[in-house]
Amino acid sequence: MSHARLQNGERIHLVDAKGRHYAVTLKAGDLYQLSGHKIAHDALIDKADGSIVTLSGGKSMLAVRPTFGDYVVKMPRGAQVLYPKDLALIPMWADIYPGARVFEAGTGSGALTMALLRAVGPRGLVVTYEAREDFARTARLNIERYMGAVPNLVALRNNAYEGIQLLEDGVPFDRVVLDLPEPWQVVPHAARVLRSGGIYLSFVPTVPQVQQTVVALQHAAVFAMVETFETLLRTWSVQGRSVRPDHRMVAHSGFLTVARKVESGFWSRGTTPSGPEEDGSAEPAEENGKDET
Repeated sequence: MSHARLQNGERIHLVDAKGRHYAVTLKAGDLYQLSGHKIAHDALIDKADGSIVTLSGGKSMLAVRPTFGDYVVKMPRGAQVLYPKDLALIPMWADIYPGARVFEAGTGSGALTMALLRAVGPRGLVVTYEAREDFARTARLNIERYMGAVPNLVALRNNAYEGIQLLEDGVPFDRVVLDLPEPWQVVPHAARVLRSGGIYLSFVPTVPQVQQTVVALQHAAVFAMVETFETLLRTWSVQGRSVRPDHRMVAHSGFLTVARKVESGFWSRGTTPSGPEEDGSAEPAEENGKDET
């Protein structure tokens, strides 16, 4: 959205002095009410993004166009949405690049789908599978409300556990990104539809799920460079000379497991993902013996 001013029909956020966000879909002629305070939508439409607006009773709020992170936290959801901290990491660790062809399952509420679409850009393509019609319907509305028409999204009512189909052109996927309870069921399908050098990434919340996923990646014999990690995000309170970590934080949300599709048989040749060079005792040497930067 490139408009400097807030438009009729778009979803905006009103933010109070405590930083709390309230989502509003602007519609000419409507009235927004918050705890007895009111403001006409017409008073918000055509305001500059970031304007101060005054509700009845003198309550002042900021009217802003939500960032992607703001939007996904407040948007309607069917499935649980991923937190912004994970949505930020996934495109980097899956190496989603402009023009990439990406397979995703499941669509859920559409948050990850939007992150992927933003990363592949208009020249890229995202194919997403969602088995549940109710989730797919919610996701479609969320995506269209934030991104408008998305011609490079192919959304299908398919179950990825049962298989992944290439599109009619038969071109393999560059990346496979999974947010499913049992991604290990999809690993054999991912091995078939990923191009050589392509990247697999899955998100799961528990250790047993990670373990089964990594075992499946090993068993497939075409994945290497497997990594699993989590990220913790701690915000800080800065009030004058009082500077401290916030009392509450979004700590564990899930684990990311990333792997690279390579020529088959790498592990079976005596190389294991927990070999002697992976215990941290031997760091790879820089060229010329030192880092020149």
